[in-house]
Formats: sequence, C-alpha cells, structure tokens
Amino acid sequence: MSGKTTIGIVGARGHVGTELIKLICGHPRFDLAYVSSRERAGRLVSEFEPSYRGELRYSAPANEDLPTLGADAVVLALPNGKAAACVAAFDFANVDPVIVDLSADFRFDPAWYYGLPELTRVWHPGKRRISNPGCYATAMQLAIAPMREFINGPVQCFGVSGYSGAGTTPSDKNNPDKLRDNLMPYALTGHVHEREVSTQLRHPVEFMPHVAPHFRGLTITANLHLRTAFDREAVLARYRDAYAGEPLVRVFDDAPWVSNIAGRQHVELGGFTLSEDGHRLVVVATEDNLLKGAATQALQNLNLAFGFDEFAGIPLDTHAEAA
Repeated sequence: MSGKTTIGIVGARGHVGTELIKLICGHPRFDLAYVSSRERAGRLVSEFEPSYRGELRYSAPANEDLPTLGADAVVLALPNGKAAACVAAFDFANVDPVIVDLSADFRFDPAWYYGLPELTRVWHPGKRRISNPGCYATAMQLAIAPMREFINGPVQCFGVSGYSGAGTTPSDKNNPDKLRDNLMPYALTGHVHEREVSTQLRHPVEFMPHVAPHFRGLTITANLHLRTAFDREAVLARYRDAYAGEPLVRVFDDAPWVSNIAGRQHVELGGFTLSEDGHRLVVVATEDNLLKGAATQALQNLNLAFGFDEFAGIPLDTHAEAA
C-alpha cells in the first residue's frame, strides 16, 4: 500500500460496499486499508470480490477502534441512523480522516459538505466531512436543476427502483417473491429523499417512490410547471449547456430506459415533453442506484477530497453518445 491513499470501508457487505470495493480496486491512487463486516469477519476480501488481489480480510472493529486503524479516508456504508456513532468515535479520539457518509444521517447538517459534484463541486475544496446524496435524490436534482429558476409550484416526481435499493436486510421491498409481477409503492409522502431534494434545491418536491422486481437501476419522471413558456429546443439547450463537459450526466432526446442503465456509471436524462402551452415540462432520469446513486458518487467525492482527477478510477462508458 506504500505511496497510496488508504480507504477504510465500514459496512462493506452491502450492495454499495461491494461496488465501492470494485471501484477502489481499479483506482490508480487508492488502496483498501480495511473493510468491516460482522458477517464476513476473518474471511478474505478476495473470496467475495475477485478483482481484489491482496490478502486483506474482513474485520469487525468496534466503533472506538476505528480511529486506530489509520485510514486516510473512511466510507460509512451503513444503514440510516448508524453513522453518527462512528463519527463520534473519531471526534472523541481527535482523529480527522476524510469521512464520506453514504446514509442520510448528515445530509441536513450544514457542517457537512453535500457531495453532488455536478451541482456542488464549487464548495468542495477543503471539505473533510462529506455527505453522499441519496440515489433517488441524485437523479431528481439533476433532472430539475437546469429549470429551477422557472419552476412554478411543487415538482412531482414518480420513482421506480430495483430492489437493491432496499438493502440486504430482509423486507417486503427486497423480497423477489413478493415483487414478482408487482410494483410496490411505499413512503408516498415525507420520504427522506423528498426532504433532501426540497432542501438542496430550495424548492418543494413531491416524491412518490416504488420498488419493482428488477435488481438494480432506477427511473424518475419529473413533472415541472413553468412560469415561462418554453419550446422543446430551448429546454434541450438548457440541459445540454448545464451538463456540457460532465461525463457522468448525459442528455438524450428520447426518454431513457432503466433496463439500459444497470452497471453504468452515469445518469441519463431525456424524454423532454412539453404541454401545448409550453408551461408544463416532463423529464425522465435513469441511473444505476448502486453506482452514480452511491458508490461512483462516493469515489468522485474521495477524488476531489484528495485533489485527484474527479473521475480517476471510474470506468467511463464512451459507447453511448448523448443526443
């Protein structure tokens, strides 16, 4: 690990932790310091992730032991409500690694940088406490932001995600038998991503999430009412200008399909449709909820925190070109 920046992952057994291990294995400047998982403690990381070539084993350190492990950065890939105790252990020990929290625990804390780089990287320099956005929240914000100044009234977002978004703890929302031939609505008001997007955009968003039988990938359909009438070309121009030079946001003419986004690192926006009077706009966004919705975005934030190229270690898919 000599000469490389070391990363510790707390909660590495989950879907996102697994994807992050893969990305770090392919990164030119990062190496794994430790990966924690109570269920896999003592077993080789390479047993579960073939791209890892070393002898590192999963471990199960107590929170108070984390500051002694010496990682330059720590990624908290834990369920909501679990991150604060880990952060408190570092604060108590007066140890200050870069911390990236993948849960919602610090997304409303102004002391933490909210890391959606395409919209917030101007505030990133020097930040060591980074809250990674939610998966749905990433797609919604990127779909809405270019038109933010023209929106009149709340934005409605209908979302559908694969069941990997429900994590590994068994529930109805990740039970393939209950999801088969089904679409399962949940948390139809007050979802944490609804509050997150409304807070970040400083504009009310109404979000209606659903779980579908596929494993990974999400889609949102955003319904925007506009104060000013637009035609389609003007809308497309705003989105293309907003995301010009952003390799992880692609603007398409047609509505993107969630079946095409699995395993890919970027967000796709498209399907721009206006009402006859030009005052209502519908936009569709898709992303892999485990990648740009979580692990890929965490890697962007880690790269920025250490002054590396933001997209180092991220496999950029150049096969599909935006419209």
